[in-house]
Amino acid sequence: MEEKPFKPFIPSDRILPELTPISLCLGLVLAVLFRAANAYLGVQIGLTISASIPAAVISMRIIRVVMKRDSILENNMVQTIGSAGESIAGGAIFTFPFRSSSAV
Repeated sequence: MEEKPFKPFIPSDRILPELTPISLCLGLVLAVLFRAANAYLGVQIGLTISASIPAAVISMRIIRVVMKRDSILENNMVQTIGSAGESIAGGAIFTFPFRSSSAV
């Protein structure tokens, strides 16, 4: 069987920006949103959600459809920043002692 040569999605001779003001701002908004959601869920029910897939889907929708930009690297950066927010919240709520309002 003949192997096909590897063709990268983004060639090495093409320069695309990855960390742009749009990706940074959108990533921070998603990080705050998912951090708040995870903090609330973690304190109330003791479980958190994974924000990687929702952050990736939301970033693709906003960057590609709303802003009409087609950069996979910007989407990757937004998803990375967004998922970092939920992991920080998870580390905080399972490390610091919280008392839920419903706890007696």
